Amino acid sequence: MRIFTYCIAFTMWVLAFASGYAQETQEENYEISILKSKKEDVINAEKEALKKEVLVINEALDKGALTASEAEEKKKLAAEKHALNIENKIAIIDNHIALLERNGELDLNTENGKISIGIGDLDNDGDFILGVKINDGKQKERTYDKRTFSDIVVAFGLNNAIGDGQSLDDSPYKIGGSRFAELGISWNTRVFKESNWLRLKYGVSFQFNGLKPEDNRYFVDEGAVTGLQEYALDLDKSKFRMDNLVVPVFFEFGPSKKREYDDYFRYDTSASFKIGVGGYAGVNLGTRQKLKFSEDGEKIKQKLKASYNTNNFIYGLGAYIGYGDTSLYVKYDLNTIFKDNPVDEHNVSLGLRFDMD
Repeated sequence: MRIFTYCIAFTMWVLAFASGYAQETQEENYEISILKSKKEDVINAEKEALKKEVLVINEALDKGALTASEAEEKKKLAAEKHALNIENKIAIIDNHIALLERNGELDLNTENGKISIGIGDLDNDGDFILGVKINDGKQKERTYDKRTFSDIVVAFGLNNAIGDGQSLDDSPYKIGGSRFAELGISWNTRVFKESNWLRLKYGVSFQFNGLKPEDNRYFVDEGAVTGLQEYALDLDKSKFRMDNLVVPVFFEFGPSKKREYDDYFRYDTSASFKIGVGGYAGVNLGTRQKLKFSEDGEKIKQKLKASYNTNNFIYGLGAYIGYGDTSLYVKYDLNTIFKDNPVDEHNVSLGLRFDMD
């Protein structure tokens, strides 16, 4: 339980830090502040380049390859070149800043295509971009009100199992060693036409739930039931994993900022708190067990794949609370892990979730 407490405390610290950072960046657009800092970088880089050219000219002068007047003329031309470089490069940066301030993004359009440059800002479709995004030259009509967006979902953290009448303190599985991971794609649809406070979030995810038995034990399929037994040798590792394919559905609540442009608008939740509650259902793709041990001085690794009497139909409840892309995430399988075991065990997970545009 202490590890769960640490996980929660760490996550809340991350969320608090993200909140303070978001408030600071609201005062000045992040991309603009980066571009402004590049001015000083340009000046320093050109000064350094000029110093190197002058050193080369002086070396040529010392070797007699240049006369004093020739060296002086070359130094003058080098100084003029780097001064113009500074002037031109800073002008480019100032123009980029003006475009960002006016349009909220930096688009360099040509007849053959479009290049969008940005860091975490909105592109023309209201999606977030990072770095450079290149589109083909075909002009597609921008949707005035785009109500559905897609995310990549990545989650990971601690995993365990709770039996009837048990708590995590009674669990036969290692708290810190048992983990879960989730990878999927989701769609986020605004429920109401004139408000974005409620969203429907749905998609497809792969879930990987792992359990590590304590006390040198491993899972044994005994026919009607699956139980834990002590292994004959000292185990270096005993890991049991269930791979699931599920369809999650969540109702997501939270504020957002409406961004209005000339011919479209978007709701932005990148700097807002959110709460999601819902569930998931799917199928068990496979169950496997990994054992590592040493026998007669030889290290042996076994990978055992079987049904282990696990349930084929997976369904459960989930919830998350977070800020921006990052959330504290918990899920609980309503189905039992094993079909006919004397004690009904349910998988439970707690960790971090990232919904990345």
